[in-house]
Amino acid sequence: MRMAQGIPDEVLMNSALIKELAEGAKDSAVTQGVLMRLQETPNSSEVVSFAPFTLFPTPVPKAVFSQALAVQTHYNTLVDKISQDADFLQEALASTIAVDDFTARLFKIHQQILKEGRSQSIVLGLNRSDYMLDQRENDTPSLKQIEINTIAASFGGLSSRTPDVHRHILKMAGRLEESERILDNNPAAGLARAIAKAWELYGSEKAVIVFLVEDVQRNIFDQRFVEYELWKRNIHVIRLRFEDVFKAGSLDQDKRLFVDGKEVAVVYFRNGYMPDNYTSEQSWDARLLMERSRAVKCPDISTHLAGTKKVQQVLARPGVLDRFFPDQPQAVQQIRATFAGLYTLDMGPEGDKTVSMALAAPERFVLKPQREGGGNNIYGSEICQVLEQVKESTGRTAYILMDKIHPTPVRNYLMRQGSPLKLSNCLSELGVFGAYVRQGKDMVTNECVGHLLRTKSSEHSDGGVSAGVAVLDNPLLF
Repeated sequence: MRMAQGIPDEVLMNSALIKELAEGAKDSAVTQGVLMRLQETPNSSEVVSFAPFTLFPTPVPKAVFSQALAVQTHYNTLVDKISQDADFLQEALASTIAVDDFTARLFKIHQQILKEGRSQSIVLGLNRSDYMLDQRENDTPSLKQIEINTIAASFGGLSSRTPDVHRHILKMAGRLEESERILDNNPAAGLARAIAKAWELYGSEKAVIVFLVEDVQRNIFDQRFVEYELWKRNIHVIRLRFEDVFKAGSLDQDKRLFVDGKEVAVVYFRNGYMPDNYTSEQSWDARLLMERSRAVKCPDISTHLAGTKKVQQVLARPGVLDRFFPDQPQAVQQIRATFAGLYTLDMGPEGDKTVSMALAAPERFVLKPQREGGGNNIYGSEICQVLEQVKESTGRTAYILMDKIHPTPVRNYLMRQGSPLKLSNCLSELGVFGAYVRQGKDMVTNECVGHLLRTKSSEHSDGGVSAGVAVLDNPLLF
């Protein structure tokens, strides 16, 4: 197995040094606020540990890193244009909503909002486009998109605090030159800037921003860093759950949303992306109430749907991107360059061909359901098991098929609370945060606001930081 060039062996194999660095790294992470609540006590703010992270930063080629940042504003525009194209969403998701109950329920809310008419012309988008570097033998690495997250895109807060941790570790290891190559990164400030702009455009100084959150929240500090950026601007933030909105929320005759007597300017969804998040009909009623309101939603229901895997697959078809960028061939080219092979499983000859291709060589592909949150994808022999069950039925249309990406492993230590220090072969995923605000037809702000690198042991196929598989990291550009 070929390895990418990382920290040299004399450092990696020096057990006394590694032990010393690990202790210093843990203290540095805690000092910088790279924290999570413990699994055993997820709602206790008195019991915390460092969020998992890599001991060393991971080398990333400067060219592909710059490419990922440069294409992000086009991705922001694309997501926003899809959200406004009701015909495209209907067409793209028709087969999925016939078999996937969760997507169907979201789509039903979307249809109701279209029927009633949108109550708010201000749109706030905070998304994260995730990539891996595909490196076949002797080829230069190419940037390939895994997915785009349009709801609850996390780790903008904690990734704002990790650069100083890795700078400190590298200095301790006597690697001063490398420590100076760790980039500043502050997605929390950029995400908050866009939320604040939407709040300002809403036009009521007394109105609050709602962070809509889960009952159990281990990853609360990631959210807090964004929240504190808003408090710095004297913008009042409250944290609510679906059930709080259901019990205490109402719309006035102008469709302004009030919860416990407080007017809500912006609802920032850090929950609501998985079926399990909707614990009862009340959760769905609360979602509909917020969607019907004048509050700015991040994301609104159509932007949420724009981030589905099925939409991602449809966008990869010839000519589809041109629909959204009719006069910008360069934007189309930049976006298309990041697409991996994506294949439909819809009923018909094209879907049949995809099924045959996957069954013949499952190791070449990833089978993806319409789910966010990590840990949902299907690999290897399991692809055959799933497809054999659904290949003759419409059940297969709940999935898409994607080419498996082949990044080059790098050796590193994964720092986890309570885990022994072990040198692992690791694979990384680069996320890029985008933020935009549109008012009516005017794009008020559209920017790339930072990055996130997550790394996991190569023995794991799938799963993010919150799922307990990946850890936080920083790119070391070369």
